[in-house]
Amino acid sequence: MKKKTKKAVALKYDPAKGKAPRVTAKGQGLVAERIIQLAKEHGIPVKDDPDLVEVLSGLELDSEIPPNVYVVVAELLAFAYSMNGKKQPV
Repeated sequence: MKKKTKKAVALKYDPAKGKAPRVTAKGQGLVAERIIQLAKEHGIPVKDDPDLVEVLSGLELDSEIPPNVYVVVAELLAFAYSMNGKKQPV
């Protein structure tokens, strides 16, 4: 049985700069591991969602997420905000 290659995608949401979160980093293998490591080092919550990562990894860097994943990403952002104890942006 072949081991699956780890993938990771980083998102950033700044309501002042756009209507949806943007892909800020993506990669697989060692790059994915580094993205995850940096997130953890900076206190950024990491959520394991292989299906979402598969969709988001097909996007270009700095592109907004597509409307068909808004609900899933909104749940992800709610998770991140709750982990950080921060208020959600309006």
